[in-house]
Amino acid sequence: GAGSPAAGPSPRGRLIAMEGGEGVGKSTQAALLAASLGGVLSREPGGTSLGEIIREVLLDRLAGSVNARSEALLMLAARAAHADEVLWPEILAGRSVVVDRYAGSTLAYQGYGRGLDRDELRRLSEWASRGLWPDCNVLLRLPAQLASQRRCRRSDRFEAEGSAFHERVRAGFEEMASSDPGHWVVVDATGSVGEVAARVLDAVREHLSHGDTDDG
Repeated sequence: GAGSPAAGPSPRGRLIAMEGGEGVGKSTQAALLAASLGGVLSREPGGTSLGEIIREVLLDRLAGSVNARSEALLMLAARAAHADEVLWPEILAGRSVVVDRYAGSTLAYQGYGRGLDRDELRRLSEWASRGLWPDCNVLLRLPAQLASQRRCRRSDRFEAEGSAFHERVRAGFEEMASSDPGHWVVVDATGSVGEVAARVLDAVREHLSHGDTDDG
């Protein structure tokens, strides 16, 4: 930054993304983690008035056919608003933000799931968010059969997709996490809500303490 050397830059808040397929408990765990860290809770798509409208369109099974590129661009439009209105202001003010889904979900769902070019999606997310990437992505891992049982109890447009789609998404998350341990932690999502929350908090604290000397 361009601040005076004596004062140094003000400490920047952290961005932590809760990721995973449908039915793994992301929303519950994101809320608990934000409370434990004293951080701000948000979600994607959503978090802003525009983002919430886009969320309704994307999740509504009655919205008609939405092709893969349209779906990705709607997600990125929501991210652009979210980054400008919520994420950057909070982080630059020194507050940490826990977001229920972020760029990892775009890559998993629209990239691995829908088959869009993942490098293009990364570039578009970089542009939409003005270069904001999570300090830590938390991947909640649940056995496929258990996740499938939970999915069947609800049915938005993504949850209603077939098992082959959800398997591509799951494999995509696993590949991203294993190939980038500097930015991902994987947490076992089986057990009680409290047990999972304790695992998540431990994993995130350990990851962020190691990352304090990293630049990205």
